[in-house]
Amino acid sequence: MSNNRIVSGMRPTGKLHLGHYHGVLSNWLELQRNFECFFFAADWHSLTTEYATTDGIKDNIKEMVLDWLAFGIDPEQSVIFEQSRVPQHAELNLILGMITPVSWLERNPTYKEMQENLTTKDLSTFGFLGYPVLMASDIIVYKASRVPVGQDQIPHLEITREIARRFNYLYGEVFPEPAALLTETPKVLGTDGRKMSKSYGNAIFLSDDAEETRKKVMSYVTDTQRPFKKDPGEPDRCVAFTLHSLYVDQAKREEIVVGCRGAQLGCVDCKKILAQAMVDTLAPLRAKRAELAEKPGLVSEVLAEGSRKAEVVARQTMEEARAALKV
Repeated sequence: MSNNRIVSGMRPTGKLHLGHYHGVLSNWLELQRNFECFFFAADWHSLTTEYATTDGIKDNIKEMVLDWLAFGIDPEQSVIFEQSRVPQHAELNLILGMITPVSWLERNPTYKEMQENLTTKDLSTFGFLGYPVLMASDIIVYKASRVPVGQDQIPHLEITREIARRFNYLYGEVFPEPAALLTETPKVLGTDGRKMSKSYGNAIFLSDDAEETRKKVMSYVTDTQRPFKKDPGEPDRCVAFTLHSLYVDQAKREEIVVGCRGAQLGCVDCKKILAQAMVDTLAPLRAKRAELAEKPGLVSEVLAEGSRKAEVVARQTMEEARAALKV
């Protein structure tokens, strides 16, 4: 690879929850120690599904970036920016849209899946069909060498690689084909046993206070085959226990397993242990978020400076792309 650059973005859906923290932010924290990282608020991507309800996007960006900063994403180490403030994303998206076959977009596994699942929204739009082109633009406008993805996202990245390859074939070598940087993404379950999601109403947010956290942890589903404390339990059947590996040390977990299976430790007491461990772990990060939230101009300043830095790189790339296009 010609560089050590990584690009990754997140749609601004508002305050982040534990699923975002363990699935994305923890990986970003590790990446910014070893790579040149560009992390962006993907506000234009929000329009692919939220084009009819845009009122909350700006506030959502603020809340999301506050979470980034509080949980360790450092503007001194990484470029933190807003997608729509760097116009080269849109310029390259237009150019790549001219050369991308529709058949490539229609075979995108997410395309039909989201149309089937989000039945309350009309997703039969040009923008929704073409969002992989915008995603490709986000990545290759910075000539990223790697993109952090989970195993299930590899097909999406392959579309980016194909688009870059096609441009290079038609006009000459400009864009490197970014490689997948596989990241561990633990599945964090919500209070009802489904994947944690704001839309499901089952999430513990990074910005929740200690009392809210305890209340939500105590509402978690446990072993449904253990109706009484006197009955032996099985941690592998317990939704709440899936979080113990993230917050409770191994020795305590082993003690809990023995107590659960031996009917010596009840589900309520087990969840109290989890709740306290979570509160203790998250306390300094939440205190940092509260401190940052008292600085009203902070997020705007971070995004303005980051967007300026990002545009310098993106502008240079587009000069090369236009030279190759001869337009």
